[in-house]
Amino acid sequence: MASQQAAKEPRLYGRAWSKARAGHLQSNPLCVMHQRRGLLVAATVVDHIKPHRGDLDLFWDSTNWQSLCKHCHDSHKQRQEKSGKASVACDLSGMPTDPTHPWYRV
Repeated sequence: MASQQAAKEPRLYGRAWSKARAGHLQSNPLCVMHQRRGLLVAATVVDHIKPHRGDLDLFWDSTNWQSLCKHCHDSHKQRQEKSGKASVACDLSGMPTDPTHPWYRV
């Protein structure tokens, strides 16, 4: 029975997602986390800002998408989600993630 249920559930990361992802990255080609620090790094991942956890409406809500490089997605973003906090004080290099931090004042 479990295999029948799995077959009925929509496949989230299929052809439609690949097309939507490609369009988003074409329109938003830079990692937003790096941009906040004034750096230009190509994005390769479309991240769901708020984890969708299978919610189809949230999954397909393009206002819930952000472009990230693989490093930011796999490190900073995953750490944020696991900690349950909206932001982390600094990135792995020790730089503050808050763009209003005094270190960014010129």
